[in-house]
Amino acid sequence: MTKDQFGSVVSAPIPVPMFGNAALPFVVEDYRAYKKDRAKEDFQTAIRTFLELDRSALEEAGPAVFAYYQDAADDLPDFPRIAGPGDVWDHVTFDTYEAGVGRDGPGRPVYVSVECECAWQPEHGLQLVFRDGARVTKVGPYDGHLTNASAYGDEDLRDVVYVAKGSRSRTPGHLPPSPDW
Repeated sequence: MTKDQFGSVVSAPIPVPMFGNAALPFVVEDYRAYKKDRAKEDFQTAIRTFLELDRSALEEAGPAVFAYYQDAADDLPDFPRIAGPGDVWDHVTFDTYEAGVGRDGPGRPVYVSVECECAWQPEHGLQLVFRDGARVTKVGPYDGHLTNASAYGDEDLRDVVYVAKGSRSRTPGHLPPSPDW
């Protein structure tokens, strides 16, 4: 692990089996908070768990990623045609960025966040977030947030994997617009 110019700690690239062994560096982005964290072992556990995942973790997230694709497809006429959730992964590139590792606040779980390239949203890409490194708990355009609760400022969305366009209006209030798209 080495420290970068932003105060993050970065590993050498590590092959990720779930991503066809695409090699990603892992980044602990808030190293000062990490140094003060009383459960640093949670970070190592999340990374180990993440590295043990196979393609089935992506298949489980396929419907949410396909919903994101469909929302984006509604906006642009010249778009790649993807038949269903099982086909979205053919249009995603996993080895462009690093895997960020951090908490969504003190005492919260550790998340592994991966920014990917996707054919249907070249500007904002695809963010996949894995709670405790174990399963996908957030997908959508890359916004840097580890949960939809933090992205939208709404704790009711903590366990929502994808906030679709059509679900932005909720009773009794409204969600703020999706970040940057």
